[in-house]
Parts: sequence; C-alpha cells; structure tokens
Amino acid sequence: MKAGELSLGQSLDLPALDRVDTLAQELALLQDKGKRRIAILGSRHVPVVAIHLVQLVARSLVQEGHSLITSGSQGVNAAVIRGCLDVDASQLTVLLPQSLDRQPTEIRDLLDRVLHLVEKPEQDDLPLPMASSLCNQEIINRCDQLICLAFHDSETLLSSARTAEDMGKVVSLLYFD
Repeated sequence: MKAGELSLGQSLDLPALDRVDTLAQELALLQDKGKRRIAILGSRHVPVVAIHLVQLVARSLVQEGHSLITSGSQGVNAAVIRGCLDVDASQLTVLLPQSLDRQPTEIRDLLDRVLHLVEKPEQDDLPLPMASSLCNQEIINRCDQLICLAFHDSETLLSSARTAEDMGKVVSLLYFD
C-alpha cells in the first residue's frame, strides 16, 4: 500500500464531539427556512472588494426575510447598513457604541436613514474599544447567528466571536488576512 492510502480496515479520524455538535447546529440552521436575526460585525478598514461582497450578502439576507443587526462604524458595518437600506430598511437595527454625536461625520448621513437606531450616550465617556465591546455584547445578545469579518489581530471582534460561541450562537468567522 502507498503512503497516504487507507485500507478498508482503517478508520478516518472523527472530529471532536464538540465540533460535531457545532456542525450539526450549523447544518440545521442552513436547512431551517425560518427567519433569523443575524448580526454582522466587522473591521473598519477593509478592502473595497470585501465591502461590495458584504453589501451583497446583507442585501441577499434581507431579501430572504431575515433581519440584520450591526453597529455603526465605517467598513463592514456601513456596508451592511447600505445593503439593508437598498432592500428593506425595516429589517435593520443598528446599535451604536456611543451617542450619534460621537460617530464620524462620514457615517452620520447613512445613520440618519436607519429606522431602528439605538444610541448609547451613557457610554460617551468610555474609550471607544470598551464601548464597542459592550455594544458588540448587546448585539450578540439580540441575535440568533453572528457573521464576523475580521483580521487576525482584531481583538475586539475576535473576543466578541468567542463570546457568541460560548453563548451557543452559530458563528461564522471570516478573515481578511
């Protein structure tokens, strides 16, 4: 027998039991035709091609009848907002980590078009990474599933993805790098 070949008597390595549960959960979600509340979070600084892809995914999810929830920063989150607004603004909720006044001016015009906008002025005195982390936690609490687009060094996003997994949410973590 050549190296790398399996005989009929050999077994394939089975995935760890906790991965089997996760896989079963993900497959069930894919087959479920029900409407879900999907959170999409991601990095602020992303390639232009990725922005168009995220916008297309958001648009498609809303067209399928799902509701989306995101935060209000540039990059991935702004692409989600634009994609939803193109189809059905009522299917989008945006949670800001701080008040609208604290958001960059380049995103405020977009946020003005959001019907379900939640501000957190009580967090204005916090550093943005801490306020963002709290905001992401609330977004995760409100969703059924999380799609996270990040870089390997995106600490706040990766921490949020781990939290969502710990809560038993289905998490799709996609890396730009």
